[in-house]
Amino acid sequence: GQSRLSLALRNSLRYFPPTHHNHLASEFAQELRQYGHIYMYRFCPPVHMRAYPIDQYPCRTPQAASIMLMIMNNLDPAVAQFPQELVTYGGNGQVFSNWAQFRLVMYYLSEMTEEQTLVMYSGHPAGLFPSLPSSPRAIITNGMVIPNYSSREQYEKMFALGVSMYGQMTAGSYCYIGPQGIVHGTMLTVLNAGRRYLGSDDLRGRVLVTSGLGGMSGAQAKAAVIAGCVGVIAEVDATPLRKRHEQGWLMEVTSDIEHCIRRIREAKRSKTPLSLGYHGNVVDLWERLLKEYEMTDELLVDLGSDQTSLHNPFSGGYYPVQLSFQQANQLMATDPAHFKTMVHESLCRQVAAINKLSEAGMFFWDYGNAFLLEAQRAGAAVQKEGGGATEFRYPSYVQHIMGDIFSLGFGPFRWVCTSGDSRDLALTDDIAATVLEEISANVTERVQQQYNDNIRWIREAGKHSMVVGSQARILYSDQKGRVCIALAINKAIADGRVSAPVVISRDHHDVSGTDSPFRETSNVYDGSAFCADMAVQNFVGDAFRGATWVSLHNGGGVGWGEVINGGFGLLLDGSEEAAKRASLMLNWDVSNGVARRCWSGNSNAYETIQRTMKEQRQLRVTMPFPVQDEHVLDRALQG
Repeated sequence: GQSRLSLALRNSLRYFPPTHHNHLASEFAQELRQYGHIYMYRFCPPVHMRAYPIDQYPCRTPQAASIMLMIMNNLDPAVAQFPQELVTYGGNGQVFSNWAQFRLVMYYLSEMTEEQTLVMYSGHPAGLFPSLPSSPRAIITNGMVIPNYSSREQYEKMFALGVSMYGQMTAGSYCYIGPQGIVHGTMLTVLNAGRRYLGSDDLRGRVLVTSGLGGMSGAQAKAAVIAGCVGVIAEVDATPLRKRHEQGWLMEVTSDIEHCIRRIREAKRSKTPLSLGYHGNVVDLWERLLKEYEMTDELLVDLGSDQTSLHNPFSGGYYPVQLSFQQANQLMATDPAHFKTMVHESLCRQVAAINKLSEAGMFFWDYGNAFLLEAQRAGAAVQKEGGGATEFRYPSYVQHIMGDIFSLGFGPFRWVCTSGDSRDLALTDDIAATVLEEISANVTERVQQQYNDNIRWIREAGKHSMVVGSQARILYSDQKGRVCIALAINKAIADGRVSAPVVISRDHHDVSGTDSPFRETSNVYDGSAFCADMAVQNFVGDAFRGATWVSLHNGGGVGWGEVINGGFGLLLDGSEEAAKRASLMLNWDVSNGVARRCWSGNSNAYETIQRTMKEQRQLRVTMPFPVQDEHVLDRALQG
């Protein structure tokens, strides 16, 4: 209504003196009508947006400069999905809500001293407030909405008013590093899926079929090849398909389904790694693979998954098989109710084919994109007999593959060389690999296997041209590995071997950063999967243990209202103080989640926290006593 529109305008004009209101109001009203949101495009700076070397930022403390560098990296056109709209990835994961906020934040950071903290309310800089040198330099919250009002519909309203924002995971926390993170995570998932389902991590000649080549899903092609298997990825939209092919992430492209079947056979027989992009609907591909099995009794696919954006199923996240790409885009806009029906029919067909191939011996998992949740809502046969609220016929990749790895303390640790010099990155790669090689001698076999995957990754990472934007690296490590790597890098900065400070961070998709019942915490079975204490404690605990900045978000990765996640950034500058902060904070950042997973009954987490307590005298965790005799429960309830 008119009153809401005038409120949105009034809200946006707050940033400017009244002398400019007349001129700006009509411009902002036009944006609101056209885009449903006021981006303030006229204030988009003419500067080339990228991570400049840290010494080029005007500042009173390098801590502030490190935040400026990371913000500009998030908005680098080589990194960001829609930089004009301040969107880093995921379609709507924003750094700020409008360009006035960007300018104000940069101004505050350039003025900030080490006795001030910048407070960020969903993209809005509330200002610089007095604090301590040991305090974080920025505290960021995004989308922290009262639980009863955390619906999709309320989000649209609040975003239009400019009062709340979707920060995804690492967009609104200023620590996205481009697609490298997801390539590495996908590679680990595929290797560990091979171990779990096929009994081997030698995946030569094994076939993975999935869908999606967008911002996140685009990693599947490259990860499959690094893992050594044949990856066949369906994508309906020619644009991302072409982009991945030009990038060299996708080896071959075809829109001919028969050619697809022939190439799978050839690559399977010759055991050559291949990534094949099928330009078409994944439902057609599943049905064709089923037909091939029924005709020849040959199962061409070993592993299956899906990465269409089903957290957003009715406005472009999923394309129904009954329609062409163009028809779907049209119907979405003209008859949303009919479009929704077609999405549901398509999901039912997709699941029917997957079910038959699974019965024949293929292993399928949900990739945390709400595929099974939406398929269930569509009426497809995905229910699990006697399963809990987060359990389906197929496991999520967290339940079967990554959850146990999280419970060992492993997760996506990353760092950014603020010099922008690739030689610094090569040196830190070497430091990290050497550290893991040294500490892997005295760990259990399961932990050693994870270290080995990551040593292999880091030793080869330089060859795979992963770096876009900042000179950044990711690997999965446990608590001990993260602390040892951070301290070794800090020492190299102190010795002058690394030429400038390094920012350490992680993806929120981690051991203790995220409470997400259909993804990160979907293997928590004590009824607490919908509780968010862990993520909130993570954010607060990182803040007072020495993080340079911390963030807490609603909605990252799986949709608004479905998750709470926390993140951090920490500047290593070679000082003793930085070493102390890194050690204290990283130990907590991991142990918090392992303790929670242990309490929920995870045996990996139980063993991990026991070992950690032996190494750390100050750590004392409440350990669970399991019920050993199930009859005790039955008798008590019958009595």
